[in-house]
Amino acid sequence: MIEHWLERRHIQQMGLTRADWDTANASWPLLACYSEADRERLFELTLRFLVHKVFASGRDFELTGDICLRVATMACVPILNLGLNWYDGWQTIILYEGGFRPQRPWRSEDGVVHAVGPELSGEAWNIGPVILSWDAIRHAGPHARGGKAGNVVIHELAHKLDMLNGGANCAPPLHDGMNAQLWHDVFEAAWLQLNQQAAHHHELPIDPYGLTNPAEFFAVCSETFFDAPHTLKAVLPDLYQQLSLFYRQNPAIG
Repeated sequence: MIEHWLERRHIQQMGLTRADWDTANASWPLLACYSEADRERLFELTLRFLVHKVFASGRDFELTGDICLRVATMACVPILNLGLNWYDGWQTIILYEGGFRPQRPWRSEDGVVHAVGPELSGEAWNIGPVILSWDAIRHAGPHARGGKAGNVVIHELAHKLDMLNGGANCAPPLHDGMNAQLWHDVFEAAWLQLNQQAAHHHELPIDPYGLTNPAEFFAVCSETFFDAPHTLKAVLPDLYQQLSLFYRQNPAIG
């Protein structure tokens, strides 16, 4: 709900309509699982997000209204029933047209230190911006990465939510009534199950990148929860239930 008069004025000045929002998100199948009332709430939350966050161009990438609307919508999906305040503490989204290389030393698995890191499609700083690749964003969906769900916006914003509780470690701040020990046990059991499947070269329900560490596990499970909810619920129902309680959504009903 848009309540503050200054926020309302800024939204009016942007001049963005529901038709603009629908056009920008027309190719994203996830929105079909939401009711019209929820889509209207998501539209309003997207406008508020655009008022409170700053979009910056990486390497002179030309940002358009449709691009900003699409990214803002994807960013708002995880907090639709949480609130914009869950994204307090940071302000900027930097968008590159393609992948980007962080300008900092990086140690590869063989122990060699390189001057710059590998090419990335997304990155979330603990204190600082979210950095994203538009090329990865526009290919987001239930089969985006090797047949697995991929949504770099939801992935990186899940990191931001995870960081609210002392760093990215698969332990975001839980709501009253949620059981922290149960959350830990469910995620640990799923982690062990998928690592065992991977060791035997079995098909995984999520992008294998999620097995890199607990932080990536939470982020990859989160993007799968939204963009391929039926897959996650069928294979890891207890984990799906915990994410449903955390995000206060049930996308598999759509």
